[in-house]
Amino acid sequence: MTQTFDDRLDPALRRLIAVLLLGGGMGILSGSMVAVATETLSHALKTSLSTVGWVSTGYLLALTVTIPVTSWAVTRIGGRKLWLIGLGLFLIGSLGSGLAPEAGTLIAFRIVQGIGAGIVDPLMLMLLALAAGPGRAGRVMGIMGIVGSSGPVFGPIVGGLILRQWDWRWMFLVSVPIVLLAVVLSLRILPADLAAPQGIRARLDLLGVVLIGPGAAIAVLALTQAAERRTFAAWQVLLPLLAGVVLLIAYGAHALRQRENPPLIDLRLFTRRSFSASVIVGAFVGVATFASLFAIPLYLQAVRGHDVFQAGLLLAPLGVGAAVTMPFAGRFSDRLGSRELAFAGSVVTLLSAVGFSLLGSHTHEVWVVVAGFFIGVGMGATGAPIQGALYRTLPPEQVPQGSSVLYMLNQLGGSAGIAVVALLIQTAATPLAGFHHAYYWISGFLAIGTLATLFLPGKPAAAPSMDASAAQPTAVPQEA
Repeated sequence: MTQTFDDRLDPALRRLIAVLLLGGGMGILSGSMVAVATETLSHALKTSLSTVGWVSTGYLLALTVTIPVTSWAVTRIGGRKLWLIGLGLFLIGSLGSGLAPEAGTLIAFRIVQGIGAGIVDPLMLMLLALAAGPGRAGRVMGIMGIVGSSGPVFGPIVGGLILRQWDWRWMFLVSVPIVLLAVVLSLRILPADLAAPQGIRARLDLLGVVLIGPGAAIAVLALTQAAERRTFAAWQVLLPLLAGVVLLIAYGAHALRQRENPPLIDLRLFTRRSFSASVIVGAFVGVATFASLFAIPLYLQAVRGHDVFQAGLLLAPLGVGAAVTMPFAGRFSDRLGSRELAFAGSVVTLLSAVGFSLLGSHTHEVWVVVAGFFIGVGMGATGAPIQGALYRTLPPEQVPQGSSVLYMLNQLGGSAGIAVVALLIQTAATPLAGFHHAYYWISGFLAIGTLATLFLPGKPAAAPSMDASAAQPTAVPQEA
């Protein structure tokens, strides 16, 4: 095994990446596609907007609860089997949602779909990281970031096109043939020993599941209630928020006491400086991404008078900027380290957010496109390096837990961002004032995230190459 750096991806790894992105991309796309269909579903199913809101909320809560269990399950039954189980659940949820006769059935199948996505989405990160190895983690994460960053942006555009041309059911049914193809290709391409269990199989931390899953889900529910009720000072917000915080604190105490059986998520991971910095920056990237995806379309519709489809097209440059930048940022982070690239990307994102806070009611749309493109560029230049830093500095056996923490905090950050932005916009004197307040808040969080990038690892030592047939990295990661 040589120690020279080689950034070429062998054909087996390319095929593996393609299959994982095909399956995982549908979960990311589906979660954002439904966002534009709330009013349509309310009329079609003859139910209230609050009930229809659970089509998205149920999906998000199910996904959040499932993520931490995935990190244990992959070490118990193996990556290939768990991947196929996740795709199967997502397929059942998609088909059932598309054929649902009424709102309750639709919500139930969306929960099944969310469980499938809670397996597939973080597992995609784990399997790609393990297959690539530390020396190529940044590049592979950059390729994956094309799907991760563009899915939330292009989902509303695809959803708008479907609603213009076909029945709402096709928003769910369109996933069926694609996921079926992903299942067939996974059976042919994914190696049987991909992230296969090794050594002693740890028991599931049942108390951890009871505490951390519901704790995170209830906290997300509290944030969605704050946005819906336009205040945090309501018992419907404060009670679940308090319950979620209590459950998460209880999990922390439980995890730190665990000695014989590993906890669901080992909090000692946070003693690694680079890991803590990576997940903190990842959370702030989640805040900025999802808050922007929520705020910019509202500005374009409420202030500028565009329809949903036009707003989606004007939002698209954000996804394009991120998709163009992430592969290059990932590749260079493998050579140059994560710190400088992530810092530069964070600065670009921060400046772009400040630019959005200066937009007026008659500002030419070209500035919306420019600011959106560069905020995407900044997020792309930040996202791939922080993911690469996490996987380069964790031992292979801790990659599943690290992936779960990163993905969960990114999603929770996104939920918090949407809730706070919705609250600021709805309580402002005018939509434009609310948009400005939202970007003042987003800019503040991005400033904190920029400081956190300074604790990421710098230029790595000689990165190991990997045998084309290997599914697991062999080098011991080092803190830089």
